[in-house]
Parts: sequence; C-alpha cells; structure tokens
Amino acid sequence: MTAWYFEDFTPGAIIPTVRRTVTEADVMAFAGLSGDFNVLHTDRVFAAETQFGEPIAHGLLGLSIVSGLMHQTGVINGTIIAFLGLTWRFTAPVKFGDTIAAEMRVRAAKETSKPDRGVVTLAFTVTNQRHERVQDGEFTLMMRTRG
Repeated sequence: MTAWYFEDFTPGAIIPTVRRTVTEADVMAFAGLSGDFNVLHTDRVFAAETQFGEPIAHGLLGLSIVSGLMHQTGVINGTIIAFLGLTWRFTAPVKFGDTIAAEMRVRAAKETSKPDRGVVTLAFTVTNQRHERVQDGEFTLMMRTRG
C-alpha cells in the first residue's frame, strides 16, 4: 500500500494490518530493552499460579507491535509529521505464541490552520488468532497534505 496523505483518510475507511506472532524471545527482548522484568512476564513458575496460568506479554509490547503493524501497511510512510498521542486499553492477555493483527478505522480527519497538514484519528481493534479482542484504542497523528 502506498502512503496516504491527509486527504486520503476518509472517516469510516478500514485498513487491516498483517499478523504477527508474539514469541517468548520477543517478551524477553522487550524486558531487557524496557527494564520491565515483572515475573508475570518472565517467570513461568510464578505465572503458572496466576489467573493466566502462564506468562503473558507486556501490554506495552503489544502496543509497540501494533505501532509496527501500522507502519508496515505503508499508509504513514513518509507522510506522517508527528505522533500526537493515544488512548489505549488492554482488554485481554497476549500469551506467548499468540498471533495478533489490528484493524485500523479512520475515526476522524480534521483540517488545521496550516494548509500543509491535518490531524487524523485512527481507531484500532487488536485481536488474536481466536478473534478475541486483546487491545483497542486510538492514535492521533499529524499528517501531510498534498498541497
């Protein structure tokens, strides 16, 4: 998919992402990168005794993967000016071996006072291979216009 400019983001448009399997190696790499070695993510014996019964991925790892999935669509490649913010919910665990994908829906596209940019809000629904919603939320992006 080629990059979209502000004018291409029509409210209601749906953009699917590719899928990605979350591995134990991903979780351990994220723990090392972030410094978050919470035993819920890194200790199989501890995690086996929790309500999840096994270790789960960091919620922020899932969110980071979703950001990458968005980028892989090509929609914002070279046309994004800034990531302005987000609202996000973690609705179910992402377990080692889960395969997640996101559906992006254009919720809003607002012009700004500057003619070279506009603000786009994308609503995300993130599901696993069992079609269970695991995360959802919105990203607000500043995008270039064609003009």
